[in-house]
Amino acid sequence: MIAVMKEERNRIHPLKFMMWAACASIVMMFAGLSSAYIVKRNQGNWFTFDIPIIFYYSTAVIILSSVTIILTRKAFINRQMKQYKRWLAITSILGVMFVLLQYLGFRELWASGITLTRNVSFSFLYIIVGLHAVHVLGGVIALISMYWKSFSRRSKNYSPIYIELMGTYWHFVDGLWIYLLLFLIIIR
Repeated sequence: MIAVMKEERNRIHPLKFMMWAACASIVMMFAGLSSAYIVKRNQGNWFTFDIPIIFYYSTAVIILSSVTIILTRKAFINRQMKQYKRWLAITSILGVMFVLLQYLGFRELWASGITLTRNVSFSFLYIIVGLHAVHVLGGVIALISMYWKSFSRRSKNYSPIYIELMGTYWHFVDGLWIYLLLFLIIIR
């Protein structure tokens, strides 16, 4: 009986396994896009472009949001629900700010003539950065959902699994953005 219980504790939670599988598939998608970017860049008809400065500000925002999701989890673990809600709200706001800054960066690109259909190099930029923004937006929706559920009086589940999953995903999209930004700066 004790051996069975110990074996159960050593297993990964099914939701965590699903999260890691989803992250792995996202990594494969962006690896494929990065590879295609490099291949197309080495063929003719490629324009270089400068990354808008606003993308650097969005990077600072998403890094800060990774710090706030850590504080969110810490408050939840310590059952400091007021602080948990506050940090969850701040993380959500920072996520929205990131997406908004990305949008403003795209507007700046568009205004300078770097449009989606003008050249394949610009199309890659829009697809790669846009897909990342969609993943962040999905995370923001999950954060907001968690925030609204924190006010529910029906059930008080103090399992940390959902905040751990959210933290994993949020750090993942943060790291992915840093990779993409460095990739776009170095490979242009």
